[in-house]
Amino acid sequence: MRAGTYGLIMALTFAGCLILATRSSYSQQPALGIFESQADVGPVQNPGSVTYDPGKQEYTVTGSGTNMWLGSDEFHLVWKRMKGDFILSARAQFIGKGVEAHRKIGWIVRSSLESGSPHVTAVVHGDGLTSLQFRRTKGAATEERISAVKAADVLQLERKGNTYTMAVARFGDPLATEQISDLALGDEVYVGLFVCSHNKDVIEKAVFSNVAIIVPAPDNFVPYRDYIGSDLEILDVENGSRRTIYHVADSLQAPNWTKDGKALIYNRNGRLYRFDLASGTPTEINTAFATSNNNDHVLSFNGKQLAISNHIKEEENQSNVFTMPVQGGTPKRITTHGPSYLHGWSPDGKFLIYTGERNGEFDVYQIPSTGGTETKLTRTPGLDDGPEYTPDGKYIYFNSTRTGLMQIWRMKPNGTNQERVTNDEYNDWFPHVSPDGKWIVFLAFPREVKPEDHPFYKRVYLMLMPAAGGPARVIAYVYGGQGTINVPSWSPDSKRVAFVSNSDRK
Repeated sequence: MRAGTYGLIMALTFAGCLILATRSSYSQQPALGIFESQADVGPVQNPGSVTYDPGKQEYTVTGSGTNMWLGSDEFHLVWKRMKGDFILSARAQFIGKGVEAHRKIGWIVRSSLESGSPHVTAVVHGDGLTSLQFRRTKGAATEERISAVKAADVLQLERKGNTYTMAVARFGDPLATEQISDLALGDEVYVGLFVCSHNKDVIEKAVFSNVAIIVPAPDNFVPYRDYIGSDLEILDVENGSRRTIYHVADSLQAPNWTKDGKALIYNRNGRLYRFDLASGTPTEINTAFATSNNNDHVLSFNGKQLAISNHIKEEENQSNVFTMPVQGGTPKRITTHGPSYLHGWSPDGKFLIYTGERNGEFDVYQIPSTGGTETKLTRTPGLDDGPEYTPDGKYIYFNSTRTGLMQIWRMKPNGTNQERVTNDEYNDWFPHVSPDGKWIVFLAFPREVKPEDHPFYKRVYLMLMPAAGGPARVIAYVYGGQGTINVPSWSPDSKRVAFVSNSDRK
Protein backbone atom coordinates (compact mmCIF):
# COMPACT_ATOMS: atom_id res chain seq x y z
CA MET A 1 0.00 0.00 0.00
CA ARG A 2 1.08 3.64 0.39
CA ALA A 3 3.45 3.45 -2.55
CA GLY A 4 3.69 7.23 -2.47
CA THR A 5 5.20 7.02 1.00
CA TYR A 6 6.43 3.43 1.12
CA GLY A 7 6.99 2.52 -2.47
CA LEU A 8 7.06 5.06 -5.25
CA ILE A 9 5.86 3.58 -8.46
CA MET A 10 8.22 1.34 -10.38
CA ALA A 11 7.34 2.96 -13.67
CA LEU A 12 8.91 6.18 -12.42
CA THR A 13 11.93 4.37 -11.04
CA PHE A 14 12.56 2.61 -14.31
CA ALA A 15 11.98 5.80 -16.27
CA GLY A 16 8.92 4.36 -17.95
CA CYS A 17 10.77 1.36 -19.34
CA LEU A 18 8.51 -1.69 -19.30
CA ILE A 19 10.59 -4.83 -18.77
CA LEU A 20 8.72 -7.92 -19.94
CA ALA A 21 9.53 -11.18 -18.15
CA THR A 22 10.26 -14.40 -19.92
CA ARG A 23 8.37 -17.50 -18.84
CA SER A 24 9.48 -18.91 -15.52
CA SER A 25 12.42 -21.28 -15.63
CA TYR A 26 10.69 -23.48 -13.05
CA SER A 27 9.08 -25.56 -15.79
CA GLN A 28 12.57 -26.32 -17.13
CA GLN A 29 14.44 -27.12 -13.91
CA PRO A 30 17.55 -29.28 -14.26
CA ALA A 31 17.70 -32.71 -12.61
CA LEU A 32 19.04 -31.23 -9.37
CA GLY A 33 16.79 -28.18 -9.23
CA ILE A 34 18.64 -25.13 -7.93
CA PHE A 35 21.81 -27.15 -7.23
CA GLU A 36 24.77 -27.85 -9.51
CA SER A 37 25.91 -31.33 -8.53
CA GLN A 38 26.04 -33.99 -5.82
CA ALA A 39 28.86 -35.89 -4.15
CA ASP A 40 29.81 -38.29 -1.39
CA VAL A 41 32.21 -36.54 0.96
CA GLY A 42 34.77 -38.76 2.64
CA PRO A 43 35.32 -42.52 2.12
CA VAL A 44 31.69 -43.62 2.48
CA GLN A 45 30.98 -47.31 2.12
CA ASN A 46 27.52 -46.88 0.58
CA PRO A 47 27.04 -44.14 -2.07
CA GLY A 48 24.26 -41.62 -1.56
CA SER A 49 21.82 -40.14 -4.06
CA VAL A 50 19.56 -37.18 -4.81
CA THR A 51 16.17 -37.13 -6.53
CA TYR A 52 14.45 -33.87 -7.40
CA ASP A 53 10.67 -33.65 -7.88
CA PRO A 54 10.03 -30.50 -9.99
CA GLY A 55 6.28 -30.66 -9.41
CA LYS A 56 6.58 -30.53 -5.64
CA GLN A 57 9.97 -28.76 -5.76
CA GLU A 58 11.25 -31.31 -3.23
CA TYR A 59 14.61 -33.05 -2.84
CA THR A 60 14.93 -36.62 -1.59
CA VAL A 61 18.49 -37.25 -0.40
CA THR A 62 20.02 -40.52 0.79
CA GLY A 63 23.37 -40.74 2.52
CA SER A 64 25.69 -42.96 4.48
CA GLY A 65 28.91 -42.17 6.40
CA THR A 66 30.35 -42.86 9.82
CA ASN A 67 29.98 -39.33 11.21
CA MET A 68 30.36 -35.57 10.78
CA TRP A 69 32.43 -34.67 13.83
CA LEU A 70 35.97 -34.32 15.17
CA GLY A 71 38.36 -33.58 12.27
CA SER A 72 36.72 -35.39 9.34
CA ASP A 73 33.33 -36.10 7.79
CA GLU A 74 31.47 -38.73 5.77
CA PHE A 75 28.10 -37.87 4.22
CA HIS A 76 26.21 -37.23 0.97
CA LEU A 77 25.74 -33.69 -0.33
CA VAL A 78 23.82 -31.92 -3.09
CA TRP A 79 25.62 -28.64 -3.63
CA LYS A 80 26.05 -25.30 -5.36
CA ARG A 81 29.02 -22.91 -5.39
CA MET A 82 28.23 -19.50 -3.89
CA LYS A 83 29.95 -16.19 -3.23
CA GLY A 84 28.93 -13.33 -0.97
CA ASP A 85 26.07 -13.26 1.51
CA PHE A 86 23.11 -15.62 1.41
CA ILE A 87 20.27 -17.19 3.39
CA LEU A 88 19.60 -20.92 3.07
CA SER A 89 16.11 -22.10 3.99
CA ALA A 90 14.28 -25.44 3.93
CA ARG A 91 11.94 -27.79 5.72
CA ALA A 92 13.70 -31.06 6.52
CA GLN A 93 12.26 -34.44 7.47
CA PHE A 94 13.80 -37.86 8.08
CA ILE A 95 12.15 -40.73 6.23
CA GLY A 96 11.82 -43.86 8.33
CA LYS A 97 12.59 -44.67 11.95
CA GLY A 98 16.34 -44.80 11.35
CA VAL A 99 19.10 -46.71 13.08
CA GLU A 100 21.36 -44.25 14.88
CA ALA A 101 20.24 -41.51 17.27
CA HIS A 102 22.82 -39.17 15.77
CA ARG A 103 22.00 -39.56 12.10
CA LYS A 104 22.10 -36.03 10.69
CA ILE A 105 20.42 -33.87 8.06
CA GLY A 106 20.56 -30.17 7.29
CA TRP A 107 22.33 -27.32 5.54
CA ILE A 108 26.10 -27.10 5.22
CA VAL A 109 28.57 -24.47 4.00
CA ARG A 110 32.08 -25.81 3.28
CA SER A 111 35.38 -24.48 2.00
CA SER A 112 35.90 -27.66 -0.05
CA LEU A 113 34.60 -31.19 -0.61
CA GLU A 114 37.53 -32.68 1.30
CA SER A 115 36.60 -34.71 4.36
CA GLY A 116 38.30 -32.42 6.88
CA SER A 117 37.27 -29.12 5.29
CA PRO A 118 36.36 -26.11 7.43
CA HIS A 119 32.58 -25.84 7.50
CA VAL A 120 29.43 -24.75 9.31
CA THR A 121 26.17 -26.70 9.47
CA ALA A 122 22.62 -26.19 10.63
CA VAL A 123 21.85 -29.76 11.63
CA VAL A 124 19.07 -31.80 13.18
CA HIS A 125 19.86 -35.26 14.59
CA GLY A 126 17.73 -38.36 14.67
CA ASP A 127 17.06 -37.91 18.38
CA GLY A 128 15.93 -34.29 17.84
CA LEU A 129 19.16 -32.54 18.85
CA THR A 130 19.37 -29.35 16.77
CA SER A 131 22.63 -27.44 16.65
CA LEU A 132 25.02 -25.14 14.84
CA GLN A 133 28.22 -27.13 14.25
CA PHE A 134 31.43 -25.77 12.76
CA ARG A 135 35.08 -26.52 12.08
CA ARG A 136 37.34 -23.46 11.99
CA THR A 137 40.36 -24.90 10.16
CA LYS A 138 41.14 -27.99 8.07
CA GLY A 139 41.19 -31.11 10.24
CA ALA A 140 40.38 -29.22 13.45
CA ALA A 141 37.91 -30.50 16.02
CA THR A 142 34.25 -29.73 15.41
CA GLU A 143 32.59 -27.24 17.76
CA GLU A 144 28.90 -26.90 18.53
CA ARG A 145 26.20 -24.46 19.66
CA ILE A 146 23.11 -26.39 20.77
CA SER A 147 19.68 -24.87 20.10
CA ALA A 148 16.91 -24.90 22.68
CA VAL A 149 14.62 -26.07 19.87
CA LYS A 150 14.28 -29.86 19.70
CA ALA A 151 13.52 -31.77 16.48
CA ALA A 152 13.42 -28.64 14.34
CA ASP A 153 12.04 -29.17 10.85
CA VAL A 154 12.56 -25.59 9.64
CA LEU A 155 16.27 -25.02 9.08
CA GLN A 156 17.90 -21.78 7.96
CA LEU A 157 21.57 -20.85 7.74
CA GLU A 158 22.63 -17.29 6.90
CA ARG A 159 26.05 -15.99 5.93
CA LYS A 160 26.88 -12.32 6.36
CA GLY A 161 30.59 -11.84 5.87
CA ASN A 162 32.27 -14.26 8.28
CA THR A 163 29.24 -14.42 10.57
CA TYR A 164 26.92 -17.44 10.31
CA THR A 165 23.49 -17.52 11.91
CA MET A 166 21.37 -20.63 12.29
CA ALA A 167 17.61 -20.00 12.60
CA VAL A 168 15.42 -23.03 13.40
CA ALA A 169 11.88 -23.86 14.41
CA ARG A 170 9.26 -26.55 14.65
CA PHE A 171 6.98 -25.60 11.76
CA GLY A 172 4.38 -23.13 12.99
CA ASP A 173 6.65 -21.60 15.64
CA PRO A 174 8.87 -18.51 15.35
CA LEU A 175 12.56 -18.99 14.60
CA ALA A 176 15.22 -19.30 17.31
CA THR A 177 18.84 -18.45 16.49
CA GLU A 178 22.42 -19.45 17.26
CA GLN A 179 25.42 -17.61 15.81
CA ILE A 180 29.15 -17.91 15.19
CA SER A 181 31.25 -14.96 14.04
CA ASP A 182 34.77 -14.75 12.60
CA LEU A 183 34.47 -18.08 10.79
CA ALA A 184 36.57 -17.71 7.64
CA LEU A 185 35.49 -20.26 5.04
CA GLY A 186 36.63 -18.30 2.00
CA ASP A 187 34.70 -16.13 -0.45
CA GLU A 188 33.54 -18.98 -2.68
CA VAL A 189 32.05 -21.91 -0.81
CA TYR A 190 30.10 -25.12 -1.32
CA VAL A 191 26.50 -24.72 -0.15
CA GLY A 192 24.09 -27.62 0.10
CA LEU A 193 21.80 -30.13 1.76
CA PHE A 194 23.27 -33.25 3.36
CA VAL A 195 22.46 -36.61 4.92
CA CYS A 196 24.80 -38.57 7.21
CA SER A 197 23.70 -41.96 8.61
CA HIS A 198 26.27 -42.00 11.47
CA ASN A 199 26.78 -45.66 10.58
CA LYS A 200 28.96 -46.82 7.69
CA ASP A 201 26.70 -49.80 6.98
CA VAL A 202 23.43 -47.85 6.89
CA ILE A 203 21.81 -45.56 4.30
CA GLU A 204 19.40 -42.94 5.66
CA LYS A 205 16.88 -40.86 3.72
CA ALA A 206 15.44 -37.36 4.12
CA VAL A 207 13.08 -35.09 2.20
CA PHE A 208 13.74 -31.35 1.90
CA SER A 209 10.90 -29.06 0.84
CA ASN A 210 10.40 -25.29 0.57
CA VAL A 211 14.08 -25.14 -0.38
CA ALA A 212 15.44 -21.68 -1.14
CA ILE A 213 18.85 -20.11 -1.58
CA ILE A 214 18.24 -16.42 -1.02
CA VAL A 215 20.66 -13.67 -1.96
CA PRO A 216 19.52 -10.70 0.14
CA ALA A 217 19.64 -7.02 -0.75
CA PRO A 218 23.02 -5.39 -0.11
CA ASP A 219 23.40 -3.16 2.93
CA ASN A 220 23.79 -0.07 0.75
CA PHE A 221 20.64 -0.55 -1.32
CA VAL A 222 18.32 2.47 -1.55
CA PRO A 223 14.64 1.59 -0.95
CA TYR A 224 12.31 2.36 -3.86
CA ARG A 225 15.27 2.98 -6.14
CA ASP A 226 17.13 -0.35 -5.97
CA TYR A 227 15.33 -3.67 -6.32
CA ILE A 228 16.20 -7.34 -6.22
CA GLY A 229 14.32 -10.20 -7.86
CA SER A 230 10.83 -11.39 -7.00
CA ASP A 231 9.37 -14.89 -6.78
CA LEU A 232 5.65 -15.44 -7.16
CA GLU A 233 4.72 -18.29 -4.83
CA ILE A 234 1.66 -20.36 -3.92
CA LEU A 235 1.27 -21.68 -0.38
CA ASP A 236 -0.89 -24.57 0.76
CA VAL A 237 -2.29 -23.20 4.01
CA GLU A 238 -3.00 -26.58 5.61
CA ASN A 239 0.46 -28.15 5.29
CA GLY A 240 2.73 -25.16 4.55
CA SER A 241 3.95 -26.53 1.22
CA ARG A 242 5.19 -23.78 -1.15
CA ARG A 243 5.78 -23.69 -4.91
CA THR A 244 7.51 -20.92 -6.82
CA ILE A 245 5.69 -20.46 -10.11
CA TYR A 246 7.33 -17.36 -11.61
CA HIS A 247 10.41 -15.19 -11.21
CA VAL A 248 11.37 -11.69 -12.39
CA ALA A 249 14.63 -9.84 -11.88
CA ASP A 250 12.97 -6.71 -10.48
CA SER A 251 9.98 -5.90 -8.28
CA LEU A 252 6.74 -7.83 -8.72
CA GLN A 253 4.22 -7.24 -5.93
CA ALA A 254 0.89 -8.08 -4.34
CA PRO A 255 -0.91 -10.95 -6.10
CA ASN A 256 -4.71 -11.18 -6.07
CA TRP A 257 -6.45 -14.43 -6.93
CA THR A 258 -9.24 -14.15 -9.51
CA LYS A 259 -12.74 -15.32 -8.64
CA ASP A 260 -12.58 -18.25 -11.09
CA GLY A 261 -9.29 -19.47 -9.57
CA LYS A 262 -7.55 -19.43 -12.95
CA ALA A 263 -5.23 -16.46 -12.60
CA LEU A 264 -3.38 -14.04 -10.33
CA ILE A 265 -3.27 -10.27 -10.76
CA TYR A 266 -0.14 -8.42 -9.66
CA ASN A 267 1.62 -5.10 -10.23
CA ARG A 268 5.03 -4.55 -11.75
CA ASN A 269 6.69 -1.28 -12.78
CA GLY A 270 3.43 0.63 -12.38
CA ARG A 271 1.45 -1.74 -14.61
CA LEU A 272 -0.98 -4.53 -13.76
CA TYR A 273 -0.65 -8.07 -15.09
CA ARG A 274 -2.84 -11.15 -15.21
CA PHE A 275 -0.81 -14.33 -14.65
CA ASP A 276 -2.48 -17.40 -16.15
CA LEU A 277 -1.88 -20.33 -13.80
CA ALA A 278 -2.38 -23.01 -16.45
CA SER A 279 0.14 -21.64 -18.95
CA GLY A 280 2.43 -19.86 -16.51
CA THR A 281 2.42 -16.66 -18.57
CA PRO A 282 1.59 -13.02 -17.73
CA THR A 283 -0.46 -10.63 -19.86
CA GLU A 284 -0.59 -6.89 -19.25
CA ILE A 285 -4.02 -5.54 -18.26
CA ASN A 286 -5.10 -2.44 -20.14
CA THR A 287 -5.42 0.34 -17.57
CA ALA A 288 -5.42 3.18 -20.14
CA PHE A 289 -3.88 6.31 -18.57
CA ALA A 290 -3.33 4.63 -15.18
CA THR A 291 0.27 3.45 -15.58
CA SER A 292 1.59 4.47 -12.16
CA ASN A 293 -0.31 1.91 -10.11
CA ASN A 294 0.99 0.85 -6.73
CA ASN A 295 0.36 -2.47 -5.04
CA ASP A 296 -3.18 -1.64 -3.87
CA HIS A 297 -5.42 -3.42 -6.36
CA VAL A 298 -8.46 -5.38 -5.19
CA LEU A 299 -11.12 -7.38 -7.02
CA SER A 300 -14.77 -6.93 -6.11
CA PHE A 301 -16.35 -9.90 -4.34
CA ASN A 302 -18.20 -10.88 -7.54
CA GLY A 303 -14.93 -10.75 -9.47
CA LYS A 304 -16.21 -8.36 -12.14
CA GLN A 305 -14.49 -5.14 -11.14
CA LEU A 306 -11.01 -4.09 -10.15
CA ALA A 307 -10.26 -1.14 -7.90
CA ILE A 308 -6.78 0.38 -8.10
CA SER A 309 -4.60 3.07 -6.55
CA ASN A 310 -2.93 5.17 -9.23
CA HIS A 311 -0.48 8.01 -8.68
CA ILE A 312 -1.46 11.19 -10.50
CA LYS A 313 1.55 13.10 -11.79
CA GLU A 314 -0.33 16.40 -12.05
CA GLU A 315 -1.37 16.17 -8.38
CA GLU A 316 2.13 15.91 -6.88
CA ASN A 317 2.10 12.20 -7.67
CA GLN A 318 -0.50 11.53 -4.99
CA SER A 319 -2.37 8.24 -5.03
CA ASN A 320 -6.11 8.16 -5.66
CA VAL A 321 -8.64 5.35 -6.02
CA PHE A 322 -10.16 4.28 -9.35
CA THR A 323 -12.40 1.42 -10.52
CA MET A 324 -12.43 -0.44 -13.83
CA PRO A 325 -13.58 -3.73 -15.38
CA VAL A 326 -11.43 -6.66 -14.28
CA GLN A 327 -10.58 -7.51 -17.91
CA GLY A 328 -9.26 -3.98 -18.47
CA GLY A 329 -10.56 -0.62 -19.62
CA THR A 330 -10.57 3.06 -18.75
CA PRO A 331 -10.50 3.62 -14.98
CA LYS A 332 -13.12 5.79 -13.31
CA ARG A 333 -11.88 8.09 -10.56
CA ILE A 334 -13.61 7.56 -7.22
CA THR A 335 -11.74 9.58 -4.57
CA THR A 336 -11.22 13.32 -4.91
CA HIS A 337 -8.69 13.74 -2.11
CA GLY A 338 -5.20 12.27 -1.97
CA PRO A 339 -3.28 10.50 -0.93
CA SER A 340 -5.77 7.64 -0.80
CA TYR A 341 -4.65 4.02 -0.83
CA LEU A 342 -7.25 1.41 -1.65
CA HIS A 343 -7.65 -1.80 0.37
CA GLY A 344 -11.07 -3.33 -0.05
CA TRP A 345 -14.60 -3.64 -1.41
CA SER A 346 -17.73 -4.27 0.60
CA PRO A 347 -19.25 -7.69 -0.20
CA ASP A 348 -22.26 -6.08 -1.89
CA GLY A 349 -19.98 -3.94 -4.04
CA LYS A 350 -21.50 -0.66 -2.83
CA PHE A 351 -18.49 0.70 -0.91
CA LEU A 352 -14.73 0.93 -1.07
CA ILE A 353 -12.47 1.27 1.96
CA TYR A 354 -9.02 2.79 1.93
CA THR A 355 -6.35 4.50 3.97
CA GLY A 356 -6.23 8.24 3.52
CA GLU A 357 -3.78 10.83 4.77
CA ARG A 358 -5.60 13.98 5.80
CA ASN A 359 -3.80 16.74 7.70
CA GLY A 360 -0.84 14.49 8.44
CA GLU A 361 -2.92 11.69 9.98
CA PHE A 362 -3.58 8.29 8.37
CA ASP A 363 -7.07 6.91 8.94
CA VAL A 364 -9.50 4.42 7.42
CA TYR A 365 -12.13 5.90 5.09
CA GLN A 366 -15.18 4.57 3.31
CA ILE A 367 -16.70 5.87 0.07
CA PRO A 368 -19.48 4.72 -2.29
CA SER A 369 -17.95 2.65 -5.09
CA THR A 370 -19.61 4.94 -7.64
CA GLY A 371 -18.08 8.04 -6.04
CA GLY A 372 -19.35 10.56 -3.56
CA THR A 373 -18.54 11.76 -0.05
CA GLU A 374 -15.95 9.89 1.98
CA THR A 375 -16.66 8.85 5.57
CA LYS A 376 -13.93 8.71 8.20
CA LEU A 377 -14.09 5.46 10.19
CA THR A 378 -11.10 5.74 12.56
CA ARG A 379 -10.04 8.75 14.61
CA THR A 380 -7.47 7.44 17.09
CA PRO A 381 -4.00 9.02 16.75
CA GLY A 382 -1.49 6.78 14.99
CA LEU A 383 -1.41 4.93 11.69
CA ASP A 384 -4.57 2.99 10.79
CA ASP A 385 -4.07 0.96 7.64
CA GLY A 386 -4.91 -2.15 5.60
CA PRO A 387 -8.73 -2.20 6.01
CA GLU A 388 -10.64 -5.17 4.60
CA TYR A 389 -14.26 -6.34 4.90
CA THR A 390 -15.14 -9.84 6.05
CA PRO A 391 -17.06 -11.85 3.42
CA ASP A 392 -20.26 -11.56 5.45
CA GLY A 393 -19.85 -7.78 5.70
CA LYS A 394 -20.13 -7.75 9.49
CA TYR A 395 -16.62 -6.47 10.23
CA ILE A 396 -13.74 -4.47 8.83
CA TYR A 397 -10.33 -5.73 9.87
CA PHE A 398 -7.39 -3.33 9.83
CA ASN A 399 -3.97 -2.77 11.39
CA SER A 400 -3.10 0.07 13.75
CA THR A 401 -0.18 1.48 15.75
CA ARG A 402 -2.45 3.02 18.37
CA THR A 403 -1.01 0.82 21.16
CA GLY A 404 2.65 1.11 20.12
CA LEU A 405 3.40 -1.89 17.90
CA MET A 406 1.41 -2.43 14.71
CA GLN A 407 -1.39 -4.87 15.61
CA ILE A 408 -4.55 -6.24 14.02
CA TRP A 409 -7.90 -4.66 14.95
CA ARG A 410 -11.47 -4.90 13.79
CA MET A 411 -14.58 -2.73 13.84
CA LYS A 412 -18.17 -2.63 12.65
CA PRO A 413 -18.64 -1.31 9.08
CA ASN A 414 -19.74 2.05 10.47
CA GLY A 415 -16.51 2.39 12.51
CA THR A 416 -17.96 1.48 15.92
CA ASN A 417 -16.83 -1.20 18.39
CA GLN A 418 -13.13 -1.03 17.52
CA GLU A 419 -11.37 -3.92 19.24
CA ARG A 420 -7.88 -5.39 19.23
CA VAL A 421 -7.41 -8.82 17.64
CA THR A 422 -3.67 -9.59 17.98
CA ASN A 423 -1.48 -8.98 21.00
CA ASP A 424 1.98 -10.26 20.14
CA GLU A 425 5.61 -9.13 19.90
CA TYR A 426 5.56 -8.44 16.15
CA ASN A 427 4.38 -5.67 13.88
CA ASP A 428 1.31 -7.18 12.22
CA TRP A 429 0.13 -5.91 8.83
CA PHE A 430 -2.54 -6.54 6.21
CA PRO A 431 -5.16 -8.92 7.64
CA HIS A 432 -6.84 -10.92 4.86
CA VAL A 433 -9.96 -12.96 5.62
CA SER A 434 -10.43 -16.26 3.76
CA PRO A 435 -13.42 -16.46 1.39
CA ASP A 436 -15.12 -18.97 3.69
CA GLY A 437 -14.71 -16.52 6.57
CA LYS A 438 -12.87 -19.00 8.82
CA TRP A 439 -9.27 -17.76 8.73
CA ILE A 440 -7.15 -14.63 8.70
CA VAL A 441 -3.69 -14.51 7.17
CA PHE A 442 -1.46 -11.54 7.92
CA LEU A 443 2.15 -10.40 7.60
CA ALA A 444 4.35 -10.09 10.71
CA PHE A 445 7.46 -7.92 10.73
CA PRO A 446 10.07 -8.21 13.50
CA ARG A 447 9.96 -5.83 16.42
CA GLU A 448 13.05 -3.91 15.25
CA VAL A 449 11.16 -2.63 12.20
CA LYS A 450 9.43 0.67 12.90
CA PRO A 451 5.73 -0.02 13.63
CA GLU A 452 4.58 2.46 11.00
CA ASP A 453 6.80 0.98 8.29
CA HIS A 454 6.59 -2.16 6.16
CA PRO A 455 9.87 -2.16 4.23
CA PHE A 456 11.26 -4.39 1.52
CA TYR A 457 13.69 -7.22 2.10
CA LYS A 458 13.25 -8.34 5.69
CA ARG A 459 12.75 -11.69 7.39
CA VAL A 460 8.98 -11.82 7.88
CA TYR A 461 6.34 -14.37 8.77
CA LEU A 462 3.03 -15.17 7.14
CA MET A 463 0.75 -15.87 10.09
CA LEU A 464 -2.58 -17.68 10.23
CA MET A 465 -5.23 -17.30 12.92
CA PRO A 466 -8.87 -18.36 13.29
CA ALA A 467 -11.28 -15.57 12.39
CA ALA A 468 -13.31 -16.53 15.45
CA GLY A 469 -10.27 -15.81 17.62
CA GLY A 470 -7.35 -17.81 18.94
CA PRO A 471 -3.58 -18.02 18.70
CA ALA A 472 -1.77 -17.36 15.42
CA ARG A 473 0.85 -19.68 13.95
CA VAL A 474 3.50 -19.26 11.29
CA ILE A 475 2.62 -20.75 7.90
CA ALA A 476 5.56 -19.35 5.90
CA TYR A 477 9.06 -18.10 6.73
CA VAL A 478 9.73 -15.44 4.09
CA TYR A 479 12.40 -13.02 2.94
CA GLY A 480 10.20 -10.19 1.72
CA GLY A 481 7.96 -7.53 3.26
CA GLN A 482 6.66 -4.72 1.10
CA GLY A 483 4.67 -6.28 -1.72
CA THR A 484 4.58 -9.77 -0.20
CA ILE A 485 0.89 -9.85 0.70
CA ASN A 486 -0.45 -6.29 0.60
CA VAL A 487 -3.77 -7.31 -1.00
CA PRO A 488 -6.32 -10.12 -0.55
CA SER A 489 -4.47 -13.19 -1.84
CA TRP A 490 -6.64 -16.19 -0.94
CA SER A 491 -7.69 -18.77 -3.52
CA PRO A 492 -11.49 -18.98 -3.96
CA ASP A 493 -11.58 -22.34 -2.14
CA SER A 494 -9.76 -20.89 0.91
CA LYS A 495 -7.03 -23.53 0.66
CA ARG A 496 -4.12 -21.54 -0.75
CA VAL A 497 -2.52 -18.13 -0.58
CA ALA A 498 -0.43 -16.39 -3.23
CA PHE A 499 2.46 -14.19 -2.12
CA VAL A 500 5.81 -12.72 -3.20
CA SER A 501 9.26 -13.44 -1.78
CA ASN A 502 12.53 -11.85 -2.84
CA SER A 503 16.06 -12.88 -3.82
CA ASP A 504 18.83 -11.43 -5.97
CA ARG A 505 19.22 -14.62 -7.95
CA LYS A 506 22.73 -15.22 -9.33
